[in-house]
Amino acid sequence: MAVVLTGLALLALPACWTVPGGGPGGPPPDIAADLSQELTGGNGPFIGAAVTVDLAQAGYVEHEYAAAGTASSYRAVGGLPQDGRWTFEPDGSASYRTRVLVRRPAQAAEFSGTVIVEWLNVSGGVDADPEWANLHEEITRQGHVWVGVSAQQIGVIGGQVLVQAPGPGSELAGKGLKAIDPARYGSLAHPGDGFSFDILSQVARGLRAGAALDGLQPRRLVAAGESQSAFAMVTYYNGVQPITAAFDGFYVHSRGASALPLVGPGQGADLTGALLSSPTTFRTDQTAPVFDVQTESDLTGILNSSKARQPDSDRFRLWEVAGTSHADAHLLGANAASIDCGVPINNGPLHLVAKAALRGLTDWLETGRAPVTGPRVELTEGLLPGVRRDADGIALGGVRTPPVDVPIDVLSGDPGPKLSTICLLLGSTTPLPADRVAELYPTRAAYQQRYGTSADKTVEAGFVLREDRAALLDFAEPERVTG
Repeated sequence: MAVVLTGLALLALPACWTVPGGGPGGPPPDIAADLSQELTGGNGPFIGAAVTVDLAQAGYVEHEYAAAGTASSYRAVGGLPQDGRWTFEPDGSASYRTRVLVRRPAQAAEFSGTVIVEWLNVSGGVDADPEWANLHEEITRQGHVWVGVSAQQIGVIGGQVLVQAPGPGSELAGKGLKAIDPARYGSLAHPGDGFSFDILSQVARGLRAGAALDGLQPRRLVAAGESQSAFAMVTYYNGVQPITAAFDGFYVHSRGASALPLVGPGQGADLTGALLSSPTTFRTDQTAPVFDVQTESDLTGILNSSKARQPDSDRFRLWEVAGTSHADAHLLGANAASIDCGVPINNGPLHLVAKAALRGLTDWLETGRAPVTGPRVELTEGLLPGVRRDADGIALGGVRTPPVDVPIDVLSGDPGPKLSTICLLLGSTTPLPADRVAELYPTRAAYQQRYGTSADKTVEAGFVLREDRAALLDFAEPERVTG
């Protein structure tokens, strides 16, 4: 069951089973989640999704499993320096029983060997899959497996909603899987977000051993997270990955300047505290590469990710995408019509750039060839930097696409005039005045020629895949040119 929703006493459980792996100084290195029990019944798999995909048409199947075991929480030793070189050690332990959602090729021969493990996003009060929503075309055409992990407690047992989003399904926000569908999820239990990091590690170990994959044997595991889940990726990479070596690569999308804090038993993640804490970069002494995709709106404002900028390296790539926003019309789908921010929300092609970034990361893992570097968005100087813009209000610098360089609208990370928590994340799409359009494009043919040339340039630069050129051309609006 999918709904249109987006944003930012434990049970006796089966014994854990083990696989080789892990590293020194952490939880027992051989502990993997028990993924042997498939979840059935009730209303079927639940996910807060605005983008629906015909899995059968894509040659995919979906199954859902309980993930059970005993997880550790962590504490930091020696502080949290801004260079990300953190030292974690195990703290408490607690039983858990959460869920994982698996979408995989129906035919084993189509499997690429790569498993994308998404830390499901809970900012809207339910488990949501924004990375799948942005990347599913690339995932399915390459034959990757996608696994969504209910890592945080609000998605399982409910809690306080961070971002209220109107639209169908909004009444389910904050309830948790157990209350949304007791017949299917009533046996789940979550000990708090401090244990989420080890839960993710244990799920990764189970997947690497082939559990929940119907005989498929992964060669590469990629951890992925967007927004609040991207904050979690920073914490995981800097503090947990050095202990576990559970993932081969990391796909980080729309992080803030800081990381998701560690919390005590029974507590939810303190994202508000994260927004107010010190910036941190990704540590530079690990082998697993990181690909960080940031939208224009992520760089300033409440996320302020520009404070955590770091140079590209042989283990790190940062793409800052001009004319994009933290969430947009593509990600919200039909739900976009329910949100009034004073002007239409951002309708840029961020998802097309995001798919190229995923291809860049998976090629990096397979071949060792690092992806193309991307220019940074230009910012003003000062205590509160802003995005530098041209005379039309379009961002300067950054990874650029034809709707930004051959504009009909001003695509911006800045929100519309009606401010709310969710509108701060959605950017804006403001039509250029008719006389400005006429000045830029004396004829419709001139506009189409310029747009096509820009599309080819973007593809050749590696920021949009050749397979997505047609989708990029679909963003053109020649009917709005009157010449």
